[in-house]
Amino acid sequence: MRLNKVLLPLSFLFFSSLVTFSQGYKVKTIVIDAGHGGKKPGARGSFSLEKNVALEVALKLGKKIEEEMPEVKVLYTRKTDVDVDFYKRAALANDNKADLFLSIHCNSMPDRRVITGYTRNKKGKRIPRYGYRKNTVTSGTETFVAGSHRLNEQDAAIRENEDIKLEKNYKQNYNGYDPNDPETFIILSLFKNLFRDKSLKLARLIQNNYTNDDGRVNRGVKEQGLLILQRCGLPAVLTEIGFISNPTEEKYINSDSGQAEIVNSIFKAIKTYKKETEIN
Repeated sequence: MRLNKVLLPLSFLFFSSLVTFSQGYKVKTIVIDAGHGGKKPGARGSFSLEKNVALEVALKLGKKIEEEMPEVKVLYTRKTDVDVDFYKRAALANDNKADLFLSIHCNSMPDRRVITGYTRNKKGKRIPRYGYRKNTVTSGTETFVAGSHRLNEQDAAIRENEDIKLEKNYKQNYNGYDPNDPETFIILSLFKNLFRDKSLKLARLIQNNYTNDDGRVNRGVKEQGLLILQRCGLPAVLTEIGFISNPTEEKYINSDSGQAEIVNSIFKAIKTYKKETEIN
């Protein structure tokens, strides 16, 4: 008897919340995050820094959205060479009730440890001598979403970010969050799954455009416990636009033509995502 008393109202709450969120979902605000900045340069290439490349692409992408999708508000985590803490980047999206968060980064491969020669110890035994060589071969793009094993870290952000998208008294109802409360657990799980599905959709669209439109090497869509994505209570992706450690790709991601292709691929993905996920 007690089980039915709990499950019936819980089922209604679960369903009504899902319907409310789904009916009201519109891409009205997008946060564009240029990775690193200031004293944190990110990956280093032979002649460029990740923080600068990411900023250039982020600003060009934001400008294109503003010009071609005037109904969408664009917010930037940074527009100059400054360092912004991870939690502040996610907070900008959460506090402004953003509908999409997109972080732009450059990839890099670590130096490889290789045997450069041999020496002998006092007993005459051959001992390898090691050195490091740069990995300049790996190339391609990949896009990340929050790893499912770390999604519990989205709970607080989701509770704070969904009070408008749900009923008006949502914040009061769930302010006393208890992880052992089955109702709260299911509601939070619902939104985490919704955000994960939407994030995966956008990530796949971006990767497909990189490959099909630009002929880039597709390293796939991956789930990973990235702090900046974990803290976002909304659909969020981090896209690696190329390997700055690869001389050919470094030139590409620094060139006007390369950046134009990257921006167009991401913009096209956002436009398709908006069209396919919005519910009137």
